[in-house]
Amino acid sequence: MKIVTKFPKGNPGLYSDLIKSGWVPLKEPKNLISAILLSIPLMIVAAIISIGIINIFSSFSFGEFGLTSDSISININLGIIFWLFLLLILHELLHLIFIPNFIQSEKTYTGLTFFGGFVITEEEISKSRYLFITIAPFMILSIIMPFLLGGLGLLTPTLKFLIILNSMASSVDILNLLLIIKQVPKHAILKNNGTNTYWKHRSM
Repeated sequence: MKIVTKFPKGNPGLYSDLIKSGWVPLKEPKNLISAILLSIPLMIVAAIISIGIINIFSSFSFGEFGLTSDSISININLGIIFWLFLLLILHELLHLIFIPNFIQSEKTYTGLTFFGGFVITEEEISKSRYLFITIAPFMILSIIMPFLLGGLGLLTPTLKFLIILNSMASSVDILNLLLIIKQVPKHAILKNNGTNTYWKHRSM
């Protein structure tokens, strides 16, 4: 695993080798900005899902977060900044730990950019494992965690905010999930060349 400060660049020479070896480029947004814009509807849907789960156990009101019909009140303190940073680290860690042998891998990269954290691996991974790696932070932090915390009566306004924020931040992950489900055959394997994703049948 390598910790870097920017997205790893794809190797142009490797692109030709991958195509000759039967790898198929995934049809995906060309850059992060495009991915974020395309994922905005998914951002809304993901937030609604988490709000729905929260509502099972605890009443939900935008007033808890300083939003009312009369005014908007936002209080920023060191505590919430700490929680936001912790959420960012935990989200990316939940991608990372499910990558096979991520600690020893020389082809797995993680880091922070202006738009947040990222994890990219150029290891070959089965479709089912790749899908799980992609959706793990959303499922664990924004689906499973509110059920557990709600059942224990521990859903504070801060935790509700973080759960919903993670849902919204997972929209690009959900977009990637849908693209892979639609384009990649069931028993295929995937790998990356920088930020570009490729797949091929196991038998090739």
